[in-house]
Amino acid sequence: MLSKDQIRLRATEPDDVDFLVNIENDSELWQYSNTYNPFSRFDLEQYVLLANKDIYTARQVRFMVDLIDEDNYQIIGTVDVFDFDVHNKRAGVGITIIKSERQKGYAGTVLDILISYMFNHIGVHQLFCNIDSENESSKRLFESKGFIMSGIKKDWNFINNKWSDELLYQLINTNNNV
Repeated sequence: MLSKDQIRLRATEPDDVDFLVNIENDSELWQYSNTYNPFSRFDLEQYVLLANKDIYTARQVRFMVDLIDEDNYQIIGTVDVFDFDVHNKRAGVGITIIKSERQKGYAGTVLDILISYMFNHIGVHQLFCNIDSENESSKRLFESKGFIMSGIKKDWNFINNKWSDELLYQLINTNNNV
């Protein structure tokens, strides 16, 4: 099981659609995912039902993030692995935690679980993420897990009527030399 402390990562289920509708249609988050319009409930139901959960075929996977309390759980976010490149052994990472559960260390635990899974089970050589240059909390989070800022994409995103730089962060798996 993909878990640590009170956090569990799991595959999406049909019961998750309401949560996904709220997350995907939160316009405050669209700037981080390059989303430009809302998703219908039908679209998200189809995504959950038809999504190929095999990372090697789909080149991506979404995990639901659960906060476990005894036998109960609460969905508090999602973590996406995207642009999975089998040949070059790399993948992108994106995390979303609901506003009420931020700044509690959960995203760090999610990253611990995901890094271990991707490095030790999937065998990637590197993980990367793209962070807006003004997103201080995301920069601190990824840096705390060993990600290093390795590039700047100047004027990459147009957010709130101004251009913003996007930073490329990478974490290299130094234990995997193949």
